[in-house]
Amino acid sequence: MAVYATVNDVQDRSARTLNAAEIKICEALVADASVIIDSVAPAAAEEKKLVVACRMVLRAMPSGDAGIPVGATQGSISALSYSQSWTVSGGGVGELYLSKVDRQLLGLGDRIGSRSPLEDRVCKGGGLECAALM
Repeated sequence: MAVYATVNDVQDRSARTLNAAEIKICEALVADASVIIDSVAPAAAEEKKLVVACRMVLRAMPSGDAGIPVGATQGSISALSYSQSWTVSGGGVGELYLSKVDRQLLGLGDRIGSRSPLEDRVCKGGGLECAALM
């Protein structure tokens, strides 16, 4: 199995230095992200797989002391009787997922269109069925 990013690749894109426990988590997440990428886009370019793997891992990694989950789109904090809430779009914190941008990088963007599996079978013979469809 190919692994598309290293801990250093992820850390270079992070705003902080990972501690020993986070490095172990990061190694496992990079391996898992590589499996996910291979399952949906095995033919994507290696440099794109690197970028996507790092983005996936950074979203899933704990945010350290900041307390703000990576990928949060909204948040609120209260002081007395402590309260904290975050809204994360696309997936959950700690979950490896492909965002819309990741899918586009891998060549899996939204495509409009359809194909009927019967088209190839009906017109290959060139018989009456094919003539009736034209």
